[in-house]
Amino acid sequence: MCNSSILGCKIIVQVKASEDSLVEGFEAEWKPEIGQYSKKFVEYCSIKALTNMCQSIEEKISDGSFSRLTFDMMLAWEMPSAADEESHTECMGKENEDRKAVKVTSDHDEIPLFYTDIMPLLVNNEPSVGEDAFVWMGSLVPLVSDVINGRFTYEILTAPTGNRLHSPAYDIFLKEMDKCIKHLQKQATPKGVELADDEFILHVEGTASTQRVVRHIGKTSWPGRLTLTNYALYFEASGVITYEDALKIDLSKDAELSVKPTATGPWGAPLFDKAIVVESPEQSEGIVLEFPEITSSTRRDHWLALTKEIMLMHKFLSKFKVECPIQAWEMNARTILCIIRLHAAREMLRILPPDPTKFLIFALYDELPKGDYVLEELAESLKKVNCGHPSSASSILRCMNLSIAASGEVKEGKELEEHKHISDESCSSLETAINQSKEQAKAIEIAKSTTEGLKDEGISDSILVLLELLKPLKSVLPWIREVVSWEKPATTLTVIATTLLIVYKEWVGQAIAACLLTIVVKMLQARKKRLTDKCNEIVVCTASDQSTVESIVSAQYSLITIHEMLQAANIMILKIWSILISKARKHADTVMVALTGLAIVLAVVPFKYIVMGGVLYGFIMNSKPMKYLGNNSNDQSGNRRLKEWWESIPIIPVRVVDKLPECPK
Repeated sequence: MCNSSILGCKIIVQVKASEDSLVEGFEAEWKPEIGQYSKKFVEYCSIKALTNMCQSIEEKISDGSFSRLTFDMMLAWEMPSAADEESHTECMGKENEDRKAVKVTSDHDEIPLFYTDIMPLLVNNEPSVGEDAFVWMGSLVPLVSDVINGRFTYEILTAPTGNRLHSPAYDIFLKEMDKCIKHLQKQATPKGVELADDEFILHVEGTASTQRVVRHIGKTSWPGRLTLTNYALYFEASGVITYEDALKIDLSKDAELSVKPTATGPWGAPLFDKAIVVESPEQSEGIVLEFPEITSSTRRDHWLALTKEIMLMHKFLSKFKVECPIQAWEMNARTILCIIRLHAAREMLRILPPDPTKFLIFALYDELPKGDYVLEELAESLKKVNCGHPSSASSILRCMNLSIAASGEVKEGKELEEHKHISDESCSSLETAINQSKEQAKAIEIAKSTTEGLKDEGISDSILVLLELLKPLKSVLPWIREVVSWEKPATTLTVIATTLLIVYKEWVGQAIAACLLTIVVKMLQARKKRLTDKCNEIVVCTASDQSTVESIVSAQYSLITIHEMLQAANIMILKIWSILISKARKHADTVMVALTGLAIVLAVVPFKYIVMGGVLYGFIMNSKPMKYLGNNSNDQSGNRRLKEWWESIPIIPVRVVDKLPECPK
């Protein structure tokens, strides 16, 4: 595999000398280590070939030469030596035997027809590449993948084929991207609008050949054409003969602009959950756009994800102060390529469209834990990217006639050594942040899966009891809210003065410190007694002589809210119980260290001063001036870390039985 790839690279580079000359140039420029010689040589040849090939990439994709050569590059990178190839062959043989032994689960019933019926015929005994090779290729040329979300893209593309990428699927995916780019180039500019030089159409619906888009204004509805660019949304209401002038929704400037899903229906009744609403403080009413379809709401989810991606991209550029036009356009280009990849994947997977966020950058890491860390590393790596290199995202779009050099002239004559050095340096810290985010996301998914059974079961017997217990709070909560939010300043100041006076005259720090240390001791005792092995589940008995369903139907909507509160309370208690008995060992260690440290602080510092400081801090932070400053601040990572840590705690499974099991004597 390695030799065929090097031969292809030599042809592209038009090296007339022997392979020895290519090796001499490699050793002189890169000076590789002995253990990584073969793989680094493949990287060297690949970069040289892609540098020339990307200058005519559109033609190379059409005739299939780009996909063939890059696929061979990934194979060679994955198996750079004969020993690697033998080891890989053995591993693949074992995996094939395991697949034959494992029965197909019901999850594969929903795999699209393209993969289930056609792909097995195309990929039988054919070579395939893994995730690392796919991401590596994305780091060289961000066309088929982007290094920041390449692993998520790979998972979606290869889920039906055993998490291995085969050449036919890879070639089809690239050609679908080419078709998508050509399709977008043919789209008409919205009426009455002159697009900016660096503004390009990314998605259009509502035309004669696509599905309808409807704008709702009060109780009236107006069909029309909706166009998304990398700067704005444009809606053109349908006229008698042609479209009316477009309504522009700028996604790049208004930081307080929000877009979220909503439901529409006749006479304003929220019956069909297939619309989005775009809201802004500058507009009295939100702009409601519906995407009608018979069964699901995949069109709405697709538009919602794309719109959020553009908004989040511009917020990213503003937050990290990416003021250099070349760097800003490079980020635009990478976002455009992500959206094109999503369109191509939807064409390949029409029966079951993929999750849009897996192909995007900012929408993905806005949801993933520690995604803000990844975006920080992305901002740093963006400053080191050579945007003028032929294999950069902006250069690829320019070579495919989708863009022009929107940011002025750029130099394309960078040395190969500089490109390689920058790529390695910028990708290392970024890859570390991506892996940490992905691992944290897996931990949270595992923890959340432990709560699904509890949510499905429900605990209806506790609803009436909980409602009765919450009755006294109904009159107290509004008063507390008024005091904390400074709606009545005189009352708030009185409460603050009274609280500080009471705290100053009392001393309870030692007692609370003793309680915290007692909790730590109990946790250690629970760990010593191995309660985490004995308590694998919590058994709840529902046996009762009384009926429990008389009043549920008449109070359905109010009980739904109470039921959700009950579920949240139960999950919170179960998470705490998991920590106390060290079911979640890592989280229990963190809690024990934190409680011990807090106990030491409380034992040394007079508690009344700590409480007084906490009271003052709480009331001051809830005042209107501090709320205004907090809304304009980007430093909310502390709350986000705490939320992610809490969500990653798994709970003990709950099993509901009719009768309590007999305890062994």
